[in-house]
Amino acid sequence: MGNLLKHIGASNVGIKDKEVIQLSIDEGRIITTFDSDFGELIFKKSMSPIGVIYFRWKEFKPREPGEYLHQLIQEGKIGFEGYLTVISRRQIRQRII
Repeated sequence: MGNLLKHIGASNVGIKDKEVIQLSIDEGRIITTFDSDFGELIFKKSMSPIGVIYFRWKEFKPREPGEYLHQLIQEGKIGFEGYLTVISRRQIRQRII
């Protein structure tokens, strides 16, 4: 099995969100982000990544998003493929991509 995680960030300065979406499609990966721009690219520019998980959190400890997401996956109550998932402190919303 290949590497399940791929980090795109400071080491990829200059990569555009459209390129991140194309990587999602090419490599079959779900995007996890704190960047709200992906919703516009999906719904206004008709781009279709495998899935996007957008954390709408202002403050958090470094491990907190990953631990929260791990818990959601372990519970098995929610799927992420084919959805824009918005996770705030109070709720989780999903919209089909």
